Amino acid sequence: MDIENILVVDDEEAIREVVSTMLESRGYRCTAVSNGRAAQEVVRKETPDLVLSDMIMPEMDGIKLLSWMREHDPEVPVIMVTAITISPRHWKRSRRGAYDYILKPFAKDQLFLG
Repeated sequence: MDIENILVVDDEEAIREVVSTMLESRGYRCTAVSNGRAAQEVVRKETPDLVLSDMIMPEMDGIKLLSWMREHDPEVPVIMVTAITISPRHWKRSRRGAYDYILKPFAKDQLFLG
């Protein structure tokens, strides 16, 4: 059985480290980068099994990354992470192909649901 590879994209280094450590403790392999452009470089070399991306980042935000992912490989699930509260009705309209979203700050168990 292959180890699932998760791409963690967040401009906050502490968030990247904590999330990667939590996921790796559950047996996942993680690659962590600081923005959407860096994520594109990683995806071009090796397609991850899942992308976990912050929405608001400098250089290339999560929404632009999500749009690019839907064109590059629409089969890869993308979960958006945001500190902005989004109403369920608005989220359905603005998902743009995201599998789901997680609200910051989140409990570690939220990463493993589903």
